[in-house]
Amino acid sequence: MLKVTEFAFTGYSVTDMPRARAFYEGVLNLTPATVFDHDGKGWIEYEVGPHVLAITDMSADWKPSKDGGGVALEVEDFDEAMKWLREKGTNIYMDAFESPVCHMALITDPDGNSICIHKRKPGHH
Repeated sequence: MLKVTEFAFTGYSVTDMPRARAFYEGVLNLTPATVFDHDGKGWIEYEVGPHVLAITDMSADWKPSKDGGGVALEVEDFDEAMKWLREKGTNIYMDAFESPVCHMALITDPDGNSICIHKRKPGHH
């Protein structure tokens, strides 16, 4: 029987590592925890709580896309996060909306990968 114990990482393919790092570190304010470099290609891991978000340009077969899987980043203050993203000129392709349990919006990184900006309402997990 297969028994999943945790998520090892969520990953995104990128085409321009300096541009991607400028976005993930300068716009999303993530701090690299692990940086691998091999033959001019990179793998960067950002630890967020017990989770890892990785970006890489190591495989030409792994293409960036907003149509595949995605990560949802839980933010401390949703309105402040959206204001910050707008000020940074971030591509917001689904503007902020409210559900019964959360507030969320969808943005893309510079390669077009989809990222959800998310804030749970009190009492929801």
